[in-house]
Amino acid sequence: MQFTQRRAVVLSVVGLIAAALPALAQADEAAPDAAERASSGDGLPTITVTARRREEDAQSVPAAISVVGGALLDRSYTVNTSLLSQLVPSLNYSSANPRNTAFTIRGLGSSVVAVSQANDGLEPGVGFYVDQVYHARPATAAFDFTDIEQIEVLRGPQGTLFGKNTTAGAINITTRAPTFIPEAREEISVGENDFLQVKASGSGPITDTLAFRVSGLMTRRDGVIRNVRDGRDLNQIGNQAVRGQLLFTPSSNFSLRVSADYANFESDCCTQVYLRVGQSLRSPSRQYPALAAGQNYTPASTNPYDRVTDIDADLKVDTNEGGVSAIADWNIGGATLTSVTAWRFWNWDAENDRDYTGLPIQMSQHIPSRQDQYSQELRIASNGDGAFSYVGGLYYFRQVITGRPISIYGPLAAYWLIGPTTGANATPVPGNLLDGYGTDGRTRFATDSYAAFGEVNFKPTDRLTLTGGLRYTYEEKEGSYTSTVFGGLQTSSTALNNAKLSVLRPQSYSASDKDGSLSGRANVSWQFTDQVMAYASYARGFKSGGINMSGLPLDNQNNPVLSTAVIRPEKNTTYEVGLKSSLFDNRLVFNLAGYWTEVEDFQATIVDSTQTVALRGYLSNIPKVTVKGIEADATALILPGLTLRASGSYAHGEYTDYPAGPCPLELQGSATTACSLTGQRLSGLPRWAGTLGIDYELPVSESGSLIFHADSSSRSGYYGDPSLSRYTWIKGYNVTNAVVGYRADGWEVDIFARNLFDSDYIQNLTVQAGNSGLILGTPSDPQMFGVTFKAWQ
Repeated sequence: MQFTQRRAVVLSVVGLIAAALPALAQADEAAPDAAERASSGDGLPTITVTARRREEDAQSVPAAISVVGGALLDRSYTVNTSLLSQLVPSLNYSSANPRNTAFTIRGLGSSVVAVSQANDGLEPGVGFYVDQVYHARPATAAFDFTDIEQIEVLRGPQGTLFGKNTTAGAINITTRAPTFIPEAREEISVGENDFLQVKASGSGPITDTLAFRVSGLMTRRDGVIRNVRDGRDLNQIGNQAVRGQLLFTPSSNFSLRVSADYANFESDCCTQVYLRVGQSLRSPSRQYPALAAGQNYTPASTNPYDRVTDIDADLKVDTNEGGVSAIADWNIGGATLTSVTAWRFWNWDAENDRDYTGLPIQMSQHIPSRQDQYSQELRIASNGDGAFSYVGGLYYFRQVITGRPISIYGPLAAYWLIGPTTGANATPVPGNLLDGYGTDGRTRFATDSYAAFGEVNFKPTDRLTLTGGLRYTYEEKEGSYTSTVFGGLQTSSTALNNAKLSVLRPQSYSASDKDGSLSGRANVSWQFTDQVMAYASYARGFKSGGINMSGLPLDNQNNPVLSTAVIRPEKNTTYEVGLKSSLFDNRLVFNLAGYWTEVEDFQATIVDSTQTVALRGYLSNIPKVTVKGIEADATALILPGLTLRASGSYAHGEYTDYPAGPCPLELQGSATTACSLTGQRLSGLPRWAGTLGIDYELPVSESGSLIFHADSSSRSGYYGDPSLSRYTWIKGYNVTNAVVGYRADGWEVDIFARNLFDSDYIQNLTVQAGNSGLILGTPSDPQMFGVTFKAWQ
């Protein structure tokens, strides 16, 4: 993979950091995150979180929280949300490409079906925050992490304090802040498939009141899917990121932290491979085996783990994001005032071979997009831990997304999608009817959101704490969609023109939505002892209505159904009980949570399975979804330097009320246009998931230690498509990663393995557009070994 100019610039910045900053650092500074290694055996370190918008001991917060510290992120080579899900069982991540990124907590959040490169009108249900700034587009979670201090995964509705679109939970990321003590960190990793990752950061004082921090990351890896048609390696990794920060502290009562960051992902990505063929009720001549045989076509391989393809159209991803934020904290004595101001952007462009075969069916699909967002939050939070504490504030958010959906078909599109005849009189369809036929469109989606919130904690006794909070949110949304068609065979035949329009039809519509909502939570916790606390909570979450921004489903006359332009708000009700404990002088931390969640008008991307020509994804409401489950987390300090971790979750999710859902592939082609999925299991949610981890540091000299890290993640099977077709079942799998190395004063060298046992599994799947029955999948990344060198001052 060749470096672009942007990659070269980023890598140069990283190199300058690595070369220049050690001179600023003190040679006797301790290794980073030394406390987390618990090498003294005195107990596990206290973990501080901001789940309630103020710093607290995680074990004192009556809520289900998974915390992954920066040291564990570094040791486990967890550099993005996809890898984070291997450490947090209740977090599920799916990404056919960066735009089609979806993450859920307890099976709830955003559901994305990779047929139309996502829908900009669908808001996520899991909030993604970096340094207190909300990121509105899930696609930004596909970028690599940069210089992270800690990640908190907050499970369950967080609408009271985190607000916008956190009905399922929130991912709260905190980056490392500037320091007034000089420090520098450098890291380089090399591995199989030309894997190269470089990370560097440095911090120090500029004046007595002004400090800086600068960090950078570059990751590249050759593709793991070989295109046998041209010999190219596809699904590469090409991530770059830089971040600069200033911290101004003119007094002990005031601080201002200003950050600017930029990240880029550019590569020959992302394609899927042949997984299996399903059988429908359509005429055998219109199903994949007959269609492929009619062109003497055989796929490059019918084993997805051969990781080969023969796609014949362009493939490319070029996406970037960045922004500027300012966080001001002012301690006024009994309380702290906080202001968080931010502007962010996201750009996207890609080319795809949407038929995923070596046949020229669909030659191009991409949606160049641009998103800008502005946010302002003002908070006041009480200081101290008295009988009465509070936090409250105001929030404003605006985003505008513009897009240009483009799709172009090829010479075999008519053969594959329509067939040899059409119309009432069986007019023959010329083979070139759709050759060059395409659509070009314009979309715009805008949101204005306003909120006021507050939460109060009251301790009538030293052991009992009562918590109540409310948030009122008012949102205005408007969207417009316009598409035109062009190309293809020019004909005066009504039947042939209707056949073309059944594949792509011009549409033009606009819609708007306004709604206000009240969300909140109530919580009671009881501290049985200083080491054991139990809690029970009720939470009500709300996600505003959405606007379909990928075109509308069609009626029997191929006209858009305007009544589907706006979908209803989503309402989440969750009951949760939990136990938190720190035992044996804090050598064992064990937490347990049980929950029951009901979601009314669950928002999802649904595939219109009644279309026999081209699958279309659009937004819809599912009347009711229920998820209930149990989660457990444990960390134990067994010996000085030896820490074991275990996390597990059981989740039972089902469509409680879904009388008119999409039909599975095996029922398509019949007179039935909708199928009842009531009582069926929720797609995308494994029943069982668990992670085991170990970290061991064994001193072998006065200044050196052997280190070992391993984590093993397992998930049971689940449906990869909302239609619940048996052909879209994804089998359960296990992934194990390991690191062994040597650490001395100021440096470390490691040998690492990703997917140590070379497990084969499917990350996500897609039903091929056209309803042929072909199912595509993204295979797991193969086993990879590598070496890392780290240094710090």
